[in-house]
Amino acid sequence: MAKANIDVYKNWLGIQDTNRPLTYYQLLRLKPFEDNVEQIRKHYRELNTHVRKFATGDYMAESQTLLNELAKAMLCLTDSARKLEYDISLGRKVETQKARRPLEEILISGGIVTPEKMKPVKNYSNATGIDLHEAVLQQKLAAPEVVMLAYAESIGLPFVSLSDIGVDEEYAPQINPNTARQHSFVPLMVDQNQLLLTSPRPVNPDVEEELRMLFGMPVRSTICTQAEISAAIAKYYPRDAVQLVRKQGGDTSTVTAQPAATKPKAAPVESSGPMSEEEKKNRLMMTIIAFNFPAMGVFFGVPYTGLLRGQSIIEVSVLTVCGLLAGGVAAFVTWNKLSR
Repeated sequence: MAKANIDVYKNWLGIQDTNRPLTYYQLLRLKPFEDNVEQIRKHYRELNTHVRKFATGDYMAESQTLLNELAKAMLCLTDSARKLEYDISLGRKVETQKARRPLEEILISGGIVTPEKMKPVKNYSNATGIDLHEAVLQQKLAAPEVVMLAYAESIGLPFVSLSDIGVDEEYAPQINPNTARQHSFVPLMVDQNQLLLTSPRPVNPDVEEELRMLFGMPVRSTICTQAEISAAIAKYYPRDAVQLVRKQGGDTSTVTAQPAATKPKAAPVESSGPMSEEEKKNRLMMTIIAFNFPAMGVFFGVPYTGLLRGQSIIEVSVLTVCGLLAGGVAAFVTWNKLSR
């Protein structure tokens, strides 16, 4: 029996407006130009939970499509720069852009951290040179998701939960696993011809530029918790992960997988070629260290202690020479050992 056609917006979200397409505010059932990030996320989570009830039935495909639409709406409206552009496109008159609240203000006004606890955690942040949100996390003053939500708002970026949205499995294999692990990010989705990444911190601009060149589209960051990104990295970019090499024109249907991290262990061989500059520097450094241990110990230790005991200058001189000779022998052996 064929399934009946439904209007998911009306039947699932209770939206009676028949004009299409819906604005992001209509889709998330918000008042026009809602600026409260907490309210936007609250509506998104409620609708996301509701639509997921249909994810395993006859309307699984429709459910996934709607979940993606809800996520894109939330990501736009919680990104301060994108929201401003979107609001203007809807006709909102913006004379001055609303200033973002600093993290300290968000944490205190939201009752996340008390003013009494904020002072020592700020001192700790300044003393250690780490960001304030990292200091709050290290001091365990609030749940990681709560802190990262506040941090994301303070820098004007969306906060995401990978359990809600997931990783883009088309783009993930095309990213160098070493790069993803080093900078702790995964691709989230493509929205408005922009590749969205998620990470516990804004992705390095050089990495964004590298990905922009690779995929031919702008790249934007979103924020997630460290626990979620660690789990995603372990799943999509383990040490033995491979990378799909994108061919000219973006075709990856016949691409070759390249090892990303571990290198095969080669049998040791003796090299008869000339030493590199780096090898020469290492040899010289190790030789100096080998000389210093016996020579400097005798040079500084024996004369000082010997004179206090009333030993003659000749006796001290002999011991000093012995120390220098010992250092010379150690240096000679080390030099030859490290030479080709």
